[in-house]
Amino acid sequence: MDVPNASVEAEPLLVPRSSTEGGSAAATESKRLLRLAGPLVLSFILRNAVQMVSVMFVGHLGKLPLAGASLASSLANVTGFSLVAGMAGALDTLCGQAFGARRYALLGVYKQRSMLVLALASLPVVLTWVFVEQLLLAIGEDPDIAAEAGAYARWLIPSLAAFVPLTCHMRFLQTQSVVVPVMASSGVTALAHVLLCYTLVYKVGMGSKGAALGAAVSYSVNLAVLALYVRLSSACKATWTGFSTEAFSFSGLREYAKLAVPSAMMVCLEWWSFELLVLLSGFLPNPKLETSVLSICVNTAILLYMVPLGLGTSASTRVSNELGAGQPEAARLAARVVVCMTLCGGVVLAAIMILLRNIWGYAYSSEEDVVAYIARMLPILAVSFFVDGLNGSLSGVIIGCGKQKIGARVNLGAFYMVGIPTGLLLAFVFNLNGMGLWLGIVCGSISKLALLLWIALRIDWESEAIKAKDRVLRSSGQT
Repeated sequence: MDVPNASVEAEPLLVPRSSTEGGSAAATESKRLLRLAGPLVLSFILRNAVQMVSVMFVGHLGKLPLAGASLASSLANVTGFSLVAGMAGALDTLCGQAFGARRYALLGVYKQRSMLVLALASLPVVLTWVFVEQLLLAIGEDPDIAAEAGAYARWLIPSLAAFVPLTCHMRFLQTQSVVVPVMASSGVTALAHVLLCYTLVYKVGMGSKGAALGAAVSYSVNLAVLALYVRLSSACKATWTGFSTEAFSFSGLREYAKLAVPSAMMVCLEWWSFELLVLLSGFLPNPKLETSVLSICVNTAILLYMVPLGLGTSASTRVSNELGAGQPEAARLAARVVVCMTLCGGVVLAAIMILLRNIWGYAYSSEEDVVAYIARMLPILAVSFFVDGLNGSLSGVIIGCGKQKIGARVNLGAFYMVGIPTGLLLAFVFNLNGMGLWLGIVCGSISKLALLLWIALRIDWESEAIKAKDRVLRSSGQT
């Protein structure tokens, strides 16, 4: 995609332009969203495969290394990677609106601010990972597992250092609808990661430490590829003009942080609720079975969620671009179309999940009791996926408008005032066990859907376009 010369920044921000070029507006918007969502879905799956492959290689070293790596990986996701990914969500709003407003130079400024803010936010995370073993021992974890998890977490620290700028580069590109290079680099990295893990774990003899270090190397390679693309491609000629000291002004960093913190809360509050679900399952009767089944359900949900996540990210890009361009009706259309697309896709995938409920469990376990339990859980999981898919799309719309604070409050209320308490009641009072915990999360997701729909229907799109214009002009004055 060729970007016009940066001189167009002098053009007014609210210039009427057609949102369609032949065909119906909805059909044209659907094509735009699909062109974005397809590569993004694959990118998300491939990027998540890096950590998953690392743990899989450790699994062949024995039960103890697997237990330690799984625990450390889960803690790393909860305390580090989710935080970074969430804070980077501010770029979806800022870069997306600036690109729509044709203030292309601002995208590079925002990316630099993001890298600095995220790096500073990662410092306490690194400190936490250094003392993972001591923290686990303090809460009564098995000493051997705690030692394995602590060692794995410390070797994951370099991967966080690479993940911060990598995430910023990905968001920087996707807000410009440059998604194929992101997908391609993620694919090459995922394939190379398998060979890298094999070499470090077995050939070099580093064991579980090699798997953790492999993630850092793979993320670094992915970052190097995207950094070269940004520097050399004509698509980024106007949006990346090199490092600038003006990007690190205190007022600019504060502006970014004000949007990044609620963006992180939107992601983390929901992510943490699912992790809490697995932890609570350990207090149920037959905890090994309950924890295994809920872990499988969470992994299944994460895998399938990549589809609506891709659509939601596409929605945030389209909505932010159109608002920045001063086209409120086009932004409204993008929001409506993505919800309809998610609705249709959710029905199909949920139906497939229900039809495959009796055989899905065999992909994870050969134990008959586990397979039978998963078969009972999958219809509930299908409903959960359907609702979460709509939530993902509506969250993308909210992010495109820059309403992350509202999104964070919605997640706090839906999951921690409705979902978790309901799950505890169903699981421990009505003795529905793991099914009750998941039903509680479904109740939280339905509450979230109701709130997001109410918010989305009340959006004043003309007002949001004006706010986007003001945000861009404010940033332009700072630079």
